[in-house]
Amino acid sequence: MSDRLAILFQYLLPKQALTSLAGRAANARWGGLTTAVIRRFIQRYGVNMAEAANPDPAAYPTFNEFFTRALRPGVRPLALAQLLCPVDGAISQFGRIERDQIFQAKGHHFSTTALVGGDAAMAARYEDGHFANIYLSPKDYHRIHMPCAGRLLRMIHVPGDLFSVNPVTARGVPGLFARNERVVCEFERPDGERFVMVLVGATIVGSMATVWHGVVNPPRPGQVREWRYENQRIELAQGAEMGRFLLGSTVVMLFPKGPLKFNPAWLPAGPVRLGEVMAD
Repeated sequence: MSDRLAILFQYLLPKQALTSLAGRAANARWGGLTTAVIRRFIQRYGVNMAEAANPDPAAYPTFNEFFTRALRPGVRPLALAQLLCPVDGAISQFGRIERDQIFQAKGHHFSTTALVGGDAAMAARYEDGHFANIYLSPKDYHRIHMPCAGRLLRMIHVPGDLFSVNPVTARGVPGLFARNERVVCEFERPDGERFVMVLVGATIVGSMATVWHGVVNPPRPGQVREWRYENQRIELAQGAEMGRFLLGSTVVMLFPKGPLKFNPAWLPAGPVRLGEVMAD
């Protein structure tokens, strides 16, 4: 299928209904059928179960519990760096934010204000800063960890579309990451600087969850929801789990203007691992 046809198909798909159905199926306890589906998924996508805390496919009562499986201790050592890669995945894009514009793909940009759900004051803090987009494929580990230590300030659930976030769609759907459903989390580092982590939903991503809130979506009320945490002490260490995708997607990170140097080994479309040096 050509890229143009693939994009057209994305527009025609009943994405919300498909996602709702996939979410229910992924949480169903179907015994041997669930195990068979998990085994087929492992074979189809080349999932490395040797890295899982429990490598036995039959040990997972639901597909979601398999999909959000924990890793064995020690398989993702943390490097010594200012910022660590928060996930396993592939680099979609990274680099400078040009005023308030983030590069998505050739011919496509989106604004930081749109990404964070319309909060211009929040977006202004990242003007001329840095961004990184990391895509999580079906075979990847789907828990999300902290790139650095941070205190949670706020979380925003932004309703939106549910386009696929694969590289083909990123090249063909304008403003993809700022139009899909997403969960925006803003943190404060020990030095007072802030940063944002955005969990972007996609087709058949049944839900997204954080360690402090649990499942954020569903529900999907169709309007922006916000939680404030400035008066609470929710602090997460560098490398600690902060959330997870229940059927994979993309993480977008925003950092304020400063002398940030990305890992020179990072290249667009290149694979990355949780815990490796992202920037210093």
